[in-house]
Amino acid sequence: MTESYAKKDNSFKVKVQNFGRFLSGMVMPNIGAFIAWGLITALFIPAGWIPNERLAALVDPMINFLLPLLIGYTGGKMIGGTRGGVVGAVATMGVIVGVDIPMFLGAMIMGPLGGYVIKKFDENIEGRIKTGFEMLINNFSAGIIGMILAIVAYLAIGPVVSALNTALGNAVNAIVNAGLLPLSSIFVEPAKILFLNNAINHGVLGPIGMQEAQEVGKSIFFLIETNPGPGLGILLAYLMFGKKSVKQSTPSAIIIHFLGGIHEIYFPYVLMNPALILAVIAGGASGVLVFSIFNAGLVATPSPGSIFALLAMTPKGSFIGVLFGVLISIAVSFLVASIFVKSSSKDLDEEELEKATQKMKELKNKEDKVRLDDNINKIIFACDAGMGSSAMGASLLKDRIKKAGLDIGVINCAIEDIPNDADVIITHKNLTDRAKRKAPGKRHISIDDFVSTPIYDELVTELVKKKPMKKDEKRETNYSAELNNILKKENILLGLESTSKKEAIDLAGKLLVDGGYVKPDYVDLMHKREEKLSTYIGNGVAIPHGDKNSKNCIIKSGIVILQFPEGIDFGDDNIAYLVIGIAGKDNEHLSILSNIASILGNEKLVEAIVKEVDKDIVYKSIIDVD
Repeated sequence: MTESYAKKDNSFKVKVQNFGRFLSGMVMPNIGAFIAWGLITALFIPAGWIPNERLAALVDPMINFLLPLLIGYTGGKMIGGTRGGVVGAVATMGVIVGVDIPMFLGAMIMGPLGGYVIKKFDENIEGRIKTGFEMLINNFSAGIIGMILAIVAYLAIGPVVSALNTALGNAVNAIVNAGLLPLSSIFVEPAKILFLNNAINHGVLGPIGMQEAQEVGKSIFFLIETNPGPGLGILLAYLMFGKKSVKQSTPSAIIIHFLGGIHEIYFPYVLMNPALILAVIAGGASGVLVFSIFNAGLVATPSPGSIFALLAMTPKGSFIGVLFGVLISIAVSFLVASIFVKSSSKDLDEEELEKATQKMKELKNKEDKVRLDDNINKIIFACDAGMGSSAMGASLLKDRIKKAGLDIGVINCAIEDIPNDADVIITHKNLTDRAKRKAPGKRHISIDDFVSTPIYDELVTELVKKKPMKKDEKRETNYSAELNNILKKENILLGLESTSKKEAIDLAGKLLVDGGYVKPDYVDLMHKREEKLSTYIGNGVAIPHGDKNSKNCIIKSGIVILQFPEGIDFGDDNIAYLVIGIAGKDNEHLSILSNIASILGNEKLVEAIVKEVDKDIVYKSIIDVD
C-alpha cells in the first residue's frame, strides 16, 4: 500500500515538473522580447530614465499584442510544429482582443490548444489527400481551424480568463495589503529546489508582474523568485564553514550563481543538508519584506536571475530598495545556514556533494537517462570542432557497440555539421542547447565526462534490447602508415614539471608546429577552443585542440603526448596528468585516437602511463591495438 502510494506521489511530482518545464518552454525562448519591452519601459515612460512620449508609445502594443502572440506561437509550435505555432498565434488573438489587460495566461492556454488541434487534424487526414491538393488543404485547414479557435477564444475563453485573472489579482492585492507577501517564500523557495521555479515564475508571478508593471511602471513580483540572495547566503555559509572539497567547490558556484544567474548550481548544496531549506525561506522572506518596505520593483523578469540582470531591470528610484533587499536576504540566509552547516555532525565531503548533485539531476528529470525509440541507426558525437572530445567519445562508444554485436553507426562531427539522419546526438552538457537548436526533434543526450561517464554502458544496454545483433567482425585497421606520421616518439615528453594550463597548451602547440603538423596560428586557436569549453575529458586527461575555424591551419594530422606527474589544473578542480595535443586532417588521426580513447577509459592503465618513465613503453601502450 505504502509503495503504491509512493509511486503515485512520484508520478504526480514528475507531472508537475513536466508542466513547469512546458510553461517555461513557452516563455524562455521569448525572454529577449520581454527584456526589450522592460528596457523600453524603464527608459521612456514618464517615470523612466529618459522620458520620451513618442517612444513610450511602443510599451502598450508590445505587452498587449507582441508578447502574448509570441507565447501563443511558441506554445503552439511546441505541440504542432510550425503549423501549430501559426494556429496557436491566431487562436491567441481571440483572447487578446476585447480585454484591456495583457493576456499571458490566455496565450498559455490558446497557443498549445491551437497546436494540439492542428496536430490531431493532420494526423487524421494523413495519407487521404489527393495528389496536387496538399497545399490547398494545408493552408485552408490552418486558416479555418485558426478562425474557429479565435472566435471561441474571443466569445468564451477570453472572458473566463479575464475573470480568473481579475480574481487572482484581487487575491494577490489582498495578500499585499495584509502585509503577508513575505510568506510567499515558504512556497517559492522550496519549489525552486524541486525545479518548480519556472512554473511559479513564468506561470503565476510573471503575468501578475507584467500587469502591475504596465499600470505603475514596476512590480515586486519580478523579485520574489529571481532574487539571488538566498542562494548566495547558502554558498557563503559553505565557503566559511564547509568541510573538505565541498568548501573548495563553492567559489566557482558563487560566480556561476550570483554573477551568471544560474540558480540551479546551489540546489545540490541544499539537498545534501535539507535543513538549509529553512535558510533559503528565511532569506527569501526577509528580502521580500525589504522590497515591500522600500516599494521596490522591476520593470520585467530578469533572466537569468543574476545581480546584473536584476539591476538592468531596475527602474529609476528602486536601486536602493533592490540592492538592500538582496543584501538582507544574503545576510539572513547566511546566518541561518551557518548554524546548520557548522552544527552538522555529518562530514559533508565531495562524495556527499556528488550524491546530492545526482539527486538533483533525478529531481529535474534530465535527459541524461536513456530513453530510445526503435530504429536507431546512427549516433552522433558532436562538439565545437568535431575532431577532439567528440572523436574520443565516439571511439569509446563505437568500441562498446561493436563488442555488443550491434550494427549501428557512430560518428563524430562539429555541431554545425550534424546530419539530418542522426537518431541520437551526444554532446557535452555545455553544448547541448546549441545541438538542440541545430537538430530539433532529435534524441539528445548530455554528458560531462567523455571518458568515464556511465551513459555509454547505459546506452548500449538499451540498444541491445532494441536492435538485432550481427555476426562478429574482425577489427581491420592498418596503423603502420599512421604511426610513422601522426605519433612520433620524439613527441612524447615524460616527467614534465607542473605548469599553468596556458603554458601546457603552448608546449603541445609548439610540438605540433615543430613537427610540421600545423601552422603557428593553430596554437592561438587551441587557446580559443579552451576558453569556450574545457578540453579536460576525465580520468586525468586533457586533449587540447583547435576550434572549428582551425582547419585551414592544419597541414597534416598529428598527436603529441605530454606527461605531468604532478598534474595541471584545467579548471573546476579537474587535474590533468596527461595532456594530448591533437591536430586532425580528414579524420586520418581517428584510428590512433580510437585506441587512445580505449586506454583512457581504463583508469588503472592511465595511472600506469602517468607514472611510466620509459618513452618506449608509453609509445607501445598507445599504439598497440588490443
